[in-house]
Amino acid sequence: MQHDQLQSDGGLLAEEGPLTTGRRRPKRLRRLLISGALAFVLAAGGAAAYQYGLFSDIGDPVSFGKVQQSAAAADIGPGVRMPTGPKAAFVRTYRLPDGTQIGRTTLTGAKSGFTGDVWVWVPKQYDEPKYAKSAFPVLISLPGGRGYPTNYWGTGPGLGLEKAVSDGAKAGTSLPFILIMPVHNADTKHHFDASDIPGEPKMGTWMVEDIPDFTRANFRTFTSRDGWAFMGSSAGGFGAFKHVLKYPDRFKAAIASGVDIVPDSPLWKGNTQAMDENNPEKLAGKLIKEGGPDVYINFQIGTKEIGREKAEKFMSEYGKGPVHTTLQVIQDGEHNGKSYVRGMREGALEWISKVMLAPTPDPAVR
Repeated sequence: MQHDQLQSDGGLLAEEGPLTTGRRRPKRLRRLLISGALAFVLAAGGAAAYQYGLFSDIGDPVSFGKVQQSAAAADIGPGVRMPTGPKAAFVRTYRLPDGTQIGRTTLTGAKSGFTGDVWVWVPKQYDEPKYAKSAFPVLISLPGGRGYPTNYWGTGPGLGLEKAVSDGAKAGTSLPFILIMPVHNADTKHHFDASDIPGEPKMGTWMVEDIPDFTRANFRTFTSRDGWAFMGSSAGGFGAFKHVLKYPDRFKAAIASGVDIVPDSPLWKGNTQAMDENNPEKLAGKLIKEGGPDVYINFQIGTKEIGREKAEKFMSEYGKGPVHTTLQVIQDGEHNGKSYVRGMREGALEWISKVMLAPTPDPAVR
């Protein structure tokens, strides 16, 4: 098992405020520091000021989708779902140099009954007028380790997921995905295999029901499963590709990094039937027998971690018919988020973008 390793390796992102000593700086030194900061702002520009923490609006309210309100009453094309509401209240957790923002909210799932935090990021294109009537593809991004009470993909830019998507969209190698980054376990003591384990919090329902409902309430999304995908690392990677195999009518593709192949939470307590209902091998076999719909799984494995043979075994046995699999090998990659983001830059983002729906610009808007 690699759950805890990735939590320590990938969880580099805990945002820390400025250190304090309890003593005030001398007035002359404070004036010099303020003057220097202002000079830096003038020289480097506002984005750099935020990047280097001279000013902070972390914790302030933030909203997404400013252009869609004018388009709400317009003629929206088929396959596009405008936000249904109710709108969530987000607070800013980070502002990237390109002006995009990460926001956080707390969600109580109507169907699971579970309460947890969700982080979101939308690409620059989302607020461009020419895309005001367009849906955007969604990439639900799951962390490794316990994945509670935070999701390290959303608590800061250190792993570079948001920038990888942004850079890929600019280069034409990635779609401009909306990133939805929920917690994926119910506490810091257990991992729940992204499933509804009998007698435990319904983390499977949280992920496949409540999180998509929340996303549809707040963002312009596709009505088709072709606009919905998962990515995840380690335990989150297990959840990512398990959900796609279990609900192929809702989700089309997954990037699964450093992944476990079968459920292994001790909370199952020998409940074989429930485990089988959440076992990717069983689910893939069932999907093959039924003949579809087609799903797409990209396994990412670093050359400095274990698990490649398990992924290749799964691909050999189940990568056929409607189950399409591929392997992204990350040279010198380790079992951590930074390696997996590098793999996404090197090919996985381009791969998943080819099987997902893209936003459509309005030709009448420049």
